[in-house]
Amino acid sequence: MKDGEEHARAADDTLAAVIRTRRSINLFEPGAIDAALVEQAVELARWAPNHRLNEPWHFYLLGLSTAAAAADLAACIETESKGEQAGALRRQRLLAIPGSLVLTSARHDDPLIERENYAACCCAAQNFMLYLAAHDVGTKWTTGAITRDARFYRLLGADPEREVMVGHFWYGRIRIRPVQKRRPLADFVTRLD
Repeated sequence: MKDGEEHARAADDTLAAVIRTRRSINLFEPGAIDAALVEQAVELARWAPNHRLNEPWHFYLLGLSTAAAAADLAACIETESKGEQAGALRRQRLLAIPGSLVLTSARHDDPLIERENYAACCCAAQNFMLYLAAHDVGTKWTTGAITRDARFYRLLGADPEREVMVGHFWYGRIRIRPVQKRRPLADFVTRLD
């Protein structure tokens, strides 16, 4: 095997390992993640395929004060539905997350284009999470109640008439990495002649 082929195979194996081991992380180690690494992950996220080359995504990087305000809002939402103790636990959990961002997708009058925009943003989200996973930074893509709450849009300065939240992404060093298996490929593939 030539050097170029060996290098390509090693890169393929590395990418496959990152894809197979990236999991949603619920528990993070304390400590901030290097802002340059997160910025590079966002840079690579935006290279996702997007059908009309309209780059329909927008990333909101939450600093400490905005993350704290988001934790307060999430606690308020949790308190409204499940009681004060649940709200306090939610706030405590969110304040322990080292970093977060919100990804939105551009709205469009044409439902097909809006769907394509959302799909492109999902690809961007995967790029973001895979890049961080390759650097041993865990992520969790959440679509909890806060992402559908008008107060969260206001907190971010996002316009719900022009964009829809794809998700709230948490990231940090991994405390516990879940192990999962997948069903056999044959369960999901139909071969047609």
